[in-house]
Amino acid sequence: MKILLCGGAGYIGSHMAKYLASFGHRVVVLDNLSTGHQKAVLWGELIEADLLDSASLERVFRGQHFDAVMHFCARSLVGESMQQPYAYYANNVVGTLHLLDAMQRHGVECLVFSSTAAVYGQPTSALIDEDHPTAPINPYGASKLMVERMLADAAHAYGLRSVALRYFNAAGASPDGEIGEAHTPETHLIPNVLRAALGTGPALKVFGDDYPTPDGTCVRDYVHVDDLAQAHELALAYMDANDGAHVFNLGNGCGFSVREVISAAQQVTGRAIPHELAPRRAGDPAVLVAASAKARNALGWRPQYTELAPIIASAWRWHGDPRF
Repeated sequence: MKILLCGGAGYIGSHMAKYLASFGHRVVVLDNLSTGHQKAVLWGELIEADLLDSASLERVFRGQHFDAVMHFCARSLVGESMQQPYAYYANNVVGTLHLLDAMQRHGVECLVFSSTAAVYGQPTSALIDEDHPTAPINPYGASKLMVERMLADAAHAYGLRSVALRYFNAAGASPDGEIGEAHTPETHLIPNVLRAALGTGPALKVFGDDYPTPDGTCVRDYVHVDDLAQAHELALAYMDANDGAHVFNLGNGCGFSVREVISAAQQVTGRAIPHELAPRRAGDPAVLVAASAKARNALGWRPQYTELAPIIASAWRWHGDPRF
């Protein structure tokens, strides 16, 4: 298949490009390089374009036909979304609307959408499945949920086939160290833990130790980036056999607290992790852990990384010798 990766120069998008290429798919990367890395585009052609610029988007679709689109373009920082909600609704909702409009005009009928566990808000059960109420508590989650609604409406009105994958915490790096996670600023826990261990970043800030969790720190479900890529590739076959708009959780079903991540990283790296306590961040739920049975049963998804230490170890190889 020929697949357009919107946001393919970013963390998850670049791993997706590598994974698709390994299966023989042809990849075209669309990215405005605002947060992505040109050096990460090692598979397929890079076209610099912006979903908010309809003219540049039109040029991408006018020149070639795509069998499917995978959409990773998004602002994704919870704290920033609380401070800049308009920017999040513009980029994540309006940008996606432009993309959907271009797809419709050029006859592209399949979309895999990068969604998030943030659509659920404060969980009301120990494990979150797809039937859990959606009640986002930050503009980031709200913007993603709005796109999911748009996809459902597009399926009804235009016959668009889509799969929205609600990630929990993406983590890790390509096992060969060729590509990895590099954000500016870096807000994700595992990269910041490893930067603190290396001395290339400041002491880790632990945001809150008074949550209703066993050790008082937030609990999250970490899923390896290559396992996310596997689910996206499987979604292509699923859409081929299933009409409509579909939603799946992607997580390991195991939650680890911030303190447990620090402890595991110390074991992997053999180094102390300098850290200090900081106030809670607005918009952070205490616990987010996935029930992913639906993805396993319907997509045939089989995550390869089921323990925290191997996920951290893959990231450690990258952070010890980053290529960009």
